[in-house]
Amino acid sequence: MTLEEKAGQLFHSMLMMNPDGTPVTETDGSMLPLTTPELIEGRLLTHFNLLGTYGAREMALWQNAVQEMAAATRLGIPVTLSTDPRHAFTDNVGASFNSGAFSAWPEALGLAAIGDPELVFSFADTVRREYLAVGFRVALHPQIDLASEPRWSRQTGTFGSDAKLTGELVRAYVRGLQGEELGPDSVSAMVKHFPGGGPQKDGEDPHFAHGKEQVYPGGMRDLHLEPFKAAIEAGCAQMMPYYGQPIGTDWEEVGFGFNQGVVSGLLREELGFDGIVCTDWGLLTDSSIFGQHHPARAWGLEHLDVAERAARSLEAGCDQFGGEQCPEVIVELVRSGRIPESRIDGSVSRLLREKFRLGLFENPYVDPDAAAETVGRADFTALGAAAQRRSLTVLTNRDATLPVTGRPKLFVRGVDEATAGIYGEVVADPAAADLAVLRLRTPHEPRENLFESFFHSGSLAFPEARLATILALLDAVPTVVCINLERAAVIPEIAERAAALIADYGAGDAALLDVAFGRAFAEGRLPFELPRSMAAVAASRPDVPNDTADPVFPHGHGLAL
Repeated sequence: MTLEEKAGQLFHSMLMMNPDGTPVTETDGSMLPLTTPELIEGRLLTHFNLLGTYGAREMALWQNAVQEMAAATRLGIPVTLSTDPRHAFTDNVGASFNSGAFSAWPEALGLAAIGDPELVFSFADTVRREYLAVGFRVALHPQIDLASEPRWSRQTGTFGSDAKLTGELVRAYVRGLQGEELGPDSVSAMVKHFPGGGPQKDGEDPHFAHGKEQVYPGGMRDLHLEPFKAAIEAGCAQMMPYYGQPIGTDWEEVGFGFNQGVVSGLLREELGFDGIVCTDWGLLTDSSIFGQHHPARAWGLEHLDVAERAARSLEAGCDQFGGEQCPEVIVELVRSGRIPESRIDGSVSRLLREKFRLGLFENPYVDPDAAAETVGRADFTALGAAAQRRSLTVLTNRDATLPVTGRPKLFVRGVDEATAGIYGEVVADPAAADLAVLRLRTPHEPRENLFESFFHSGSLAFPEARLATILALLDAVPTVVCINLERAAVIPEIAERAAALIADYGAGDAALLDVAFGRAFAEGRLPFELPRSMAAVAASRPDVPNDTADPVFPHGHGLAL
């Protein structure tokens, strides 16, 4: 391999596709600065994650076209395609996609609410089958951070606040994706975010400069490592360090992707991880996202140039740069003598070895007809639908409101009226209703930056005017409230005045109404506590799970129904 070909392997960048399944050959630069041919033929990259939601057949056709493009390069190294989660309800271009053509399951929080490792294995095995059908060979998940700071925006992708349960579930998850060992029928698991991204100062996310600090005032750093030890024991193939910059510890105060004590010292030497370490996206260069400028997430090393940042990450022990596409920087680091070529060879060997183990050199192509038949298959969809119902968590049930009997007059808000009409007579006026069904989402504060607006942060309590509107309905008619818990909502007044309160973590209207009307059984238990006030949240310690005073509902709460 030439140095340029080696350097290309060290980048795991992003691609989009045209809706008809053809590669993108033109770009306006608002999301992706380079076209697919420029990245594969020009810069010799062979690792990409796909952005966007598309049909299964079209994804398979696109995958094959991308592989044909790679096959025409000098060495013909096949492409490894990856994806963020795409089997649930959250649509955030920086973290996950809604299920689209794939089977729809609850978010990871919902799987944690059920707490069944065998279900998680079944989920991961379904993900593996659907991913393989369209050509995804690396899952940019599971996310096994602990949900210890109630305001943090990334909790919905976690297994909640319990380190022991998270460890049990990640073992099942890795086994479902990879099998007993990595091979041609595997999807490689990139576990994230080492060494645990939960303890974010003020709950802000380190995708953004104002959220870069990670703190441990409760001294619980080791607790956040426990799930990662379980993932390593399970044989996870890849690991992603987070952006966060540890403050006030004995670790160097630089982002984890540059942190030699964390990546080489802790992950590789102490914990014995010998797989691929890929940085989180965008550590080296500034970027334009939705046409808005975002600085490189080089927290603690903002003063360094791109080349020195790359050198620091390689010295830390990382193999690959997520979301970047500047192999010329690596070439220059080697030619200048700053980084020895032998260091590059070590990472390239890891990366190519995984391609061989996944069978990509033997057969990089997929069958579009089989993809159309496999993705969203009836049995996969049924498994996901059943999990949605199981995950629902009944928090209150006053005067045995649930299960609802007969065919009542229903006033609904946030619920599809046609679906509700299967269960009762839908009326337009709450005064004419026997029962109301209200669906809510966890409150958040709007953010001006478009990309940041997808990361729901800030206050967990409804603004006064919005809360007054909700409570007016609850006082007017007995109301079943279902709130989607992407974070730990502060809802004491709603809990007190709802006829019944249910938490969901990604569930369709039919799933909710099946449970409400006694047609399905809700098994969920809260994967984190629900705080009583924002003052209690502010006083809690970010690294200590379930640390708020006098919560409305404790971790693990849930009623049988």
